[in-house]
Amino acid sequence: TWWETGIYWPTYILIICSNSTIVCLIVIHKKLHEPMYIFIAALLMNSVLYSTNMYPKILFDFLSVKQIMSYSACLFQFYVLGYSLGGSEFLLLAAMSYDRYVSICKPLQYPTIMTKTNICILLVVAWSLPAGQLAVPIGLSADAEICEFSLKQIYCNTAVFKLQCEQSRVLNIYIMIAFVNILIVPVLFILLTYIRIFIITYRSGREVRRKAAQTCLPHLIVLINYSCFGSFDVLLYQMETGFPKIVHLIISTQTIMYHPLFNPIIYGLKMKEIYKHLSKLFCPGKIV
Repeated sequence: TWWETGIYWPTYILIICSNSTIVCLIVIHKKLHEPMYIFIAALLMNSVLYSTNMYPKILFDFLSVKQIMSYSACLFQFYVLGYSLGGSEFLLLAAMSYDRYVSICKPLQYPTIMTKTNICILLVVAWSLPAGQLAVPIGLSADAEICEFSLKQIYCNTAVFKLQCEQSRVLNIYIMIAFVNILIVPVLFILLTYIRIFIITYRSGREVRRKAAQTCLPHLIVLINYSCFGSFDVLLYQMETGFPKIVHLIISTQTIMYHPLFNPIIYGLKMKEIYKHLSKLFCPGKIV
């Protein structure tokens, strides 16, 4: 177990430090008090909560002889992990795409549309809608009879429903509806929004296209990355055919180690203003 803890402890610390550093920079510097950077800060806070929900339990399991977790605790971990944080990520990316659309395609109306009130509304919806939708299947599963007592995954995800003696058809349908609402719909909205942006900027000058690509490309990269991991969890539960245990392990490890580090790297390197402040912080003598 020393090998696993030797990997997970530094990874967890790196996730907390990298995400928190960018969030603090956005809070401290008034020049970064813009809607786009506020949404980025919210996205990075999700990564911190996402990791804190898993890493302490995983590290405790590695140091324990037996990996034991109560059913209620497993449901709670899934609640925090699965959609309340996972789903909000897609909604935050949708809000960011809308912000870019208004900024690039309707620059004169931007101050009146992206007001502090509207930004707060978008943040509240992005965080509360997935949490509310997930509360229903969690409530229905809380008193369910359990016939299986072990999970192949290293953390609790949709596989927790496989522990129940009877697979509820209503629950399966509801999960797929929630999956569409908090993943498919936001992704379609984001893609249509960026298609509209690229069509409009294509007709404009080269400088406009360059600025649009500079601010939109990081969001699209993060979207593609997270869509792959987010959709896998739900689709794996819905498919009847079994996957090898090694596949579960690889995907689970990639999700908890790779994704929370991906966002700060992309936004730290690709967003010019954030990169400038990071360079001043870590390389004071460097001219940016």
